[in-house]
Amino acid sequence: MKFCRIATVIIIIAALLIPAVTARERGDHRYIVTPAKEMTIEDSPSFTPMTDGSIRQGETDWFATYIPADKTELIIDLDWGDTSNSLRLRIYAPDAVLGPYYDAYDGVDGRIYLRIKSSVGLHPGTWQFEVYGHQVTDTQDYTIAWR
Repeated sequence: MKFCRIATVIIIIAALLIPAVTARERGDHRYIVTPAKEMTIEDSPSFTPMTDGSIRQGETDWFATYIPADKTELIIDLDWGDTSNSLRLRIYAPDAVLGPYYDAYDGVDGRIYLRIKSSVGLHPGTWQFEVYGHQVTDTQDYTIAWR
């Protein structure tokens, strides 16, 4: 009997200490990531701002943007042009990690051009982009932009 009471008290305390999961946690935002090259020229976005960077083998650069609650699509364009070098892109949404994505993902050499969509909306908050020098000789210049 005493053991059952102690176990019941432990379960009640644990239930009070563990935060409840809200309805907008993982699972509500189902992301579909596709190469953005599938867009027609009319759909092609104009990116502002576009950021220039440079990276060496094994280095990591970080970028971030705030995604509002009503946004259902994000397009990211990482372009370095030199097919002898390879960069990697990983995307950190507030509720998920997407990637890693490499040069071959979208079929465009020297570029990673992605479209991220969610029919219920992208998770609002700060999204971070990790650019990594996967296979780089010397220094590789690049641009990254999103909209």
